[in-house]
Amino acid sequence: MQIRFDHKTVLVAGAARGIGRAIAKAFATDGADVVAADLLVDELRDLEGPLPGGGHITATRVDVTSPAALQSCIAQSAAKHGHVAVLVYVAGGVRGQRPLPLEEVTPEAFSEIVDVNLKGAFLAAQAVLPGMKKAGGGRIITISSRAGLATSLTGIQSYAASKHGQIGLVQQLALELGQFGITVNSVAPGFMATSPDYERQWNSYTEEYREQFPKNIAMRRMGRPEDIADAVIFLASDHASWITGQTLLVAGSPLH
Repeated sequence: MQIRFDHKTVLVAGAARGIGRAIAKAFATDGADVVAADLLVDELRDLEGPLPGGGHITATRVDVTSPAALQSCIAQSAAKHGHVAVLVYVAGGVRGQRPLPLEEVTPEAFSEIVDVNLKGAFLAAQAVLPGMKKAGGGRIITISSRAGLATSLTGIQSYAASKHGQIGLVQQLALELGQFGITVNSVAPGFMATSPDYERQWNSYTEEYREQFPKNIAMRRMGRPEDIADAVIFLASDHASWITGQTLLVAGSPLH
């Protein structure tokens, strides 16, 4: 099954590290004009330019919690490459926070994580929607988490809540936007130590726990960012044109 995105513009929000970086590279390898957006834009400079496979990556700085910044990013992308045909929302995470007892969590700390994981996904979808409607279709894909389907290994209440909320948003938007030829789906990765926050989480575990962890995965291995990118590429393709409102768990195991 060959999948190509020649002459299509793909916006990857949260592309600097790990899963987002792998997704940006995968789309460009399949011919897309990729706008790789992140606050950490300097970490994307080495990716900029043409890639084998015919695609191209342009790095841009964007704050996904700012409607104005997102609107500006979309407008610039449309002027240079054409309307955004695929939005992949990867931005989020735990924002450097650590687990605390509920009574010690401030409203500000709770909102910080919800804003980037949930509100940002809403704002990004809102920003690309006019172009997708005008074009008669599009793809919106969020990177949620296994924590959006169960509980979170992070132990951070706002992270679990925001990821559950993001999956609810995906389902609601899918119902609303299907009539315009726009599919809205989510990919829920299992745990991967793909950023400093998750590396710190992984290193906080005992050596015995880390050794046992992959043995509890049905496939007996840890996931790779490329595993998530492969799932996203499929959901963005024409082969997934009748799939919407779904959350695809990509964790090497069934949910348990």
